[in-house]
Amino acid sequence: MKTRRMTMAQALIQFLKQQHVERDGREHAFFAGMVGIFGHGNVGGIGQALQQNPDFPYILVRNEQAGVHLAAGFAKASNRLRTYACTSSIGPGATNMITGAALATINRLPVLLLPGDIFARRNVAPVLQQLESASTQDIGVNDCFKPVSRYWDRIYRPEQLITALPEAMRVLTSPSDCGAVTLALPQDVQAEAYDYPEELFAKRVWLIRRGEPDRVSLARAVEAIRGAKRPLLIAGGGVLMSEATQALSAFVEKTGIPVAETQAGKGSLAWNHSQELGAMGATGSLAANRLARDADLVIGVGTRYSDFTSASMTAFQNPNVRFVNINTAEFDAYKVGAIPVVADARVALERLTAAVNGYKVGTAYAAEIGDLKARWDAEVERLFHLKRRETGDGGKPAQSEVIGAMCEVAGERGVLVSAAGSHPGDLHKLWRTGAPNDYHMEYGYSCMGYEIPGAMGAKLADPSREVFVFVGDGTYLMMPSEIVTAVQEGIKIIIVLVDNHGFASIGGLSRSLGQGGFGTGYRLRNRESGQLDGEVLNVDFAANARSLGAHAVRAATLEELKRALEEAQSLDRTSVIVVETDVSAGVPGYESWWDVAVAEVSEMESVREARARYEEARQRERRHL
Repeated sequence: MKTRRMTMAQALIQFLKQQHVERDGREHAFFAGMVGIFGHGNVGGIGQALQQNPDFPYILVRNEQAGVHLAAGFAKASNRLRTYACTSSIGPGATNMITGAALATINRLPVLLLPGDIFARRNVAPVLQQLESASTQDIGVNDCFKPVSRYWDRIYRPEQLITALPEAMRVLTSPSDCGAVTLALPQDVQAEAYDYPEELFAKRVWLIRRGEPDRVSLARAVEAIRGAKRPLLIAGGGVLMSEATQALSAFVEKTGIPVAETQAGKGSLAWNHSQELGAMGATGSLAANRLARDADLVIGVGTRYSDFTSASMTAFQNPNVRFVNINTAEFDAYKVGAIPVVADARVALERLTAAVNGYKVGTAYAAEIGDLKARWDAEVERLFHLKRRETGDGGKPAQSEVIGAMCEVAGERGVLVSAAGSHPGDLHKLWRTGAPNDYHMEYGYSCMGYEIPGAMGAKLADPSREVFVFVGDGTYLMMPSEIVTAVQEGIKIIIVLVDNHGFASIGGLSRSLGQGGFGTGYRLRNRESGQLDGEVLNVDFAANARSLGAHAVRAATLEELKRALEEAQSLDRTSVIVVETDVSAGVPGYESWWDVAVAEVSEMESVREARARYEEARQRERRHL
């Protein structure tokens, strides 16, 4: 058997370079390169290995968490067919990646994490940044990755890489089990040499399988559809990841069944498709929520029924409602007492389209769908021009008007990226998707700070598309440093930063709970009250962004925003546009609700009133068994 003497880190990079995936006859290199930051735990191992492999690009980020976000954004925009590996030193560099690992796993996105680890030989312990335990020497901070990783291993000997790497790839390429994979790499083992078999470095193509539905489950799903009078299909992220949008369109056009979309599934149909009724659930549209309330059959495709999708289990009020779930993950297919169809979304929809031949929703229901669709489209237009219609002035625009302006400028080729705050709710309702993957929302973890690095990942996945970031001041301040990375790598993104003087979303939530927005505004300490309720704390976001290398401007009105967006499109570098909105001009909730607990006892009358409303709303929660 031929062997090649290499360090463990050198062997790792050689292996990653040879991994490919195949789906539907199309083949891709799986890893686009590596992102990270070097420290004493990885510079002499992985750092040296990368230096001698310039064909495996290395991107230096400014925060290890951001590096994982970049990889996750790239994987999401690539429909999980490509990703980046992420490296860090030991200690704080490693634990900085834990939030990114949780995000990737919750969103079912493949990301390989390679944190440095403590010395395997132990004789020099405790090393700098090592966590010591009095009960065992076999523990370190990288054990924290275990609950947020789909696969975890620590490589104590260089030859263990031979068995660990195929297992890592099995998980990373699984349609149902993918997420973060963590291989903890002791810094001394990274630099140790071993005679690795040449076969380890041969090109390997991993087939991304399309699972077929079993005959009995499919027949039961068909029977349920044929018996439904008011069916509704909920399109989740699985529709986009399996590239099932055409199959979905064919199915609903044949049957007349309307479609509502989750955050991850938005873009499954174009906004102007006759069956597309918009967002579902707590951040849903009037049309989708009205139909969900009375639906007698809900067909979930690639959704995990998060509390936002189900409006905390209040969305489906028909006492006889039934569910059919299509999902590659058995875990999700069995939720809400559904008829489980464990299969690839595209394959299952194609099989259903053929099997329900002759089924069509009734004329009365079809007319109701059309009426709600028209009413919703008109409502979006109203919100896109809200203040201009109401006041005619050129003052602070409403957030819905900012979204309308961005949507207009983005057109059919633009990509919208966001993650946290009030933005996901308004964008879920209002953004008009024209094609798959032009709506890039991280709402599985809704992680503040994802937006800028996630947008860089989306841009790297398809450099031909303009990428727009919608971000609030609170989340911007958590990760502005990655603007430097965007400038360094020549990754152009357009960032629209809404200056709300604090956490607008949680501030609104706090007020709805009777707490008056306590601790959510960016204000100076008030010496009289002792609280953070003094004068507004002003931050010059444009100056901050400019100092990091971006083109940055402030837009005081909607007209100035539109001009700034057009200018940003003409530039070849990252731009930041700061705009202050009228926080009093919000977007309605459209008969939806979200369960957030209110204090059961309080000396505050406003809280007691909120608790009474909360207890009344909870009466609508249902168990679907």
